[in-house]
Amino acid sequence: MLTLITRRLATLAHSGLQDIDAAAMRAVVRQAIRDVRNAPQLAPVAPPTDPALAALPAAVDQLLASSHAMGELMLEVAPAYPSDTEAAEVLELLCEQIGEPLDHGLAARRYALTGDLRALSGTVL
Repeated sequence: MLTLITRRLATLAHSGLQDIDAAAMRAVVRQAIRDVRNAPQLAPVAPPTDPALAALPAAVDQLLASSHAMGELMLEVAPAYPSDTEAAEVLELLCEQIGEPLDHGLAARRYALTGDLRALSGTVL
């Protein structure tokens, strides 16, 4: 739920809205709650019998958590307001020092900003 609300608020901010007032915030939260409540329920899936497949969700969760932590580190060095191009100039040395490709560092930064898994597409996922 929090990710959904954050994503919608980020979309509002990117649309050029300068200040999000309390009424707009309430509307976003109400709509997110309505959407979650009205979402179709998926049928439960039996857990896989293969132990490697059963461990996969936990491995993905761990990968996402480490990507988010790396993104937070990137945000400490290059805050949210610079563009990717401007942030790349600052983050290039950090990524080199930690042995991470710059595009992965920038993707982790975007993921930490938005919480959107699509930010990691082509890098770690």
